[in-house]
Amino acid sequence: MDFNQLAFDVDHMLAGLKPWIECESPTFDSAAVERMLSLAAAEMAVMGASVQWVPGRQGFAGSVLATFPHANKGSPGILVAGHMDTVHPIGTLEKLPFKRDGNQCWGPGIQDMKSGNYLTLEAIRQLAAAAIDTPLPVSVLFTPDEEVGTPSTRDLIEETAKRNKYVLVPEPACAGGNVTWGRYAIARYNLETVGVPIHAGVDPRLGRSAIKEMAKRIVQIEDMTTDDCTFSVGVLHAGQWVNCVSSSCHAEALSMARKQSDLDAGVASMLALNDEESDVKFRVNRGVTRPVWEPDDGCKALFEHAAVEAKKLGFEIQPQMSGGGSDGNFTGALGIPTLDSLGVIGSGLHTLNEHIEVDSLAQRGRLMASLLATLT
Repeated sequence: MDFNQLAFDVDHMLAGLKPWIECESPTFDSAAVERMLSLAAAEMAVMGASVQWVPGRQGFAGSVLATFPHANKGSPGILVAGHMDTVHPIGTLEKLPFKRDGNQCWGPGIQDMKSGNYLTLEAIRQLAAAAIDTPLPVSVLFTPDEEVGTPSTRDLIEETAKRNKYVLVPEPACAGGNVTWGRYAIARYNLETVGVPIHAGVDPRLGRSAIKEMAKRIVQIEDMTTDDCTFSVGVLHAGQWVNCVSSSCHAEALSMARKQSDLDAGVASMLALNDEESDVKFRVNRGVTRPVWEPDDGCKALFEHAAVEAKKLGFEIQPQMSGGGSDGNFTGALGIPTLDSLGVIGSGLHTLNEHIEVDSLAQRGRLMASLLATLT
């Protein structure tokens, strides 16, 4: 089968994708993520899938697991794993509306990763329209909390993946359209400083500022960065009144390493910063962690298969280890053949310039279709 003959139409795909992009779905707004998951669930039900809703936990939205018709339904097959949450808060559409200009299209979450999820469904639709049966059963799992480290759905992803032979992850493509066959380890931390309040109009020196101490700690933490393990602080919350010396400050930090041993050493260094004895207490609590995913023989064989299919379609892909983390960390680390970054080509993810290259919708859709139709 020449998968270039499948009738992928980017104008049609963009028309279908637009409601997804305009359904804003920031992680911490569980109702908004549920609305987005409902859109996808309805589409998959229309496509003939059996759709299962998995209730949410820890304040997050639920998940959707869709199983498509197959003669060997229930046997190990292909799991496509994606997330429907984004980093963009409600209202981002006012600054980053869905807009196409030539071969570029903008919108919150369009690159990370709603386009990848959408082209997956289009690939399944195109195979069905061409009466092409997949050798293996296909299921799709959409989750609500990847952007904050997958705290509520890791077990769901892992247990679902264990029932399958392969996992395909349509996260955004790497630079040059390359794919990911391994990812670095990532750890998150919750930081807190506890000081002594005082009315700032009296004499701020009589208090102990939690904000001032956190500022010192941020510099200390980020200065711990080496080539082996990086540290960054990306979230900070403190204070309500400018005329009060703040008694509490909260922050979130992240570390990333290529090797699990380097991450473990980084975690130990962070936890060693705990200080309950000083005038301003400093507390470090470890948050969610993504394990190192290093490509094993199964992942390498899956990539080689994908590379052959891409070449048949007229382009080349190369594999790489990637940072950033994804739910592929979990499935790859379990030893399940996993291939990541199968989604669209674009730029500016997580910013107000997030956009995709429109023609990559069809190109990557054909690659996804060819993998679903040829993996055995």
